[in-house]
Amino acid sequence: QVQLVESGGGLVQPGGSLRLSCAASGSRVSRYGMGWYRQAPGTQRDQIAYITNTGNIRYANSVKDRFTISRDNAKNILSLQMNTLKPEDTAVYYCNAGLGAENYWGQGTRVTVSS
Repeated sequence: QVQLVESGGGLVQPGGSLRLSCAASGSRVSRYGMGWYRQAPGTQRDQIAYITNTGNIRYANSVKDRFTISRDNAKNILSLQMNTLKPEDTAVYYCNAGLGAENYWGQGTRVTVSS
């Protein structure tokens, strides 16, 4: 069992930055692949960044070169540094941890990009 708690969302102007964090607790969190997803109103939840337990990373094209995912396995924290934010980045951002049939979600943190 893994528990995930996101933080760091808020209101930011276009072109600004935010850093999201996801605190994970449970057994052997370092074994899990972890990712960030987002869901805007009326849309599906999409994966935007993913990091494997060995550190391999992939990004959605929409955030590539602007967002950076990282994980600290010693502290069980997953982070997402978001730069050059755009209004279309407005969404609820969710942390996910998965391993085989196991799949866990945080409660989400809202990011609003607006002037």
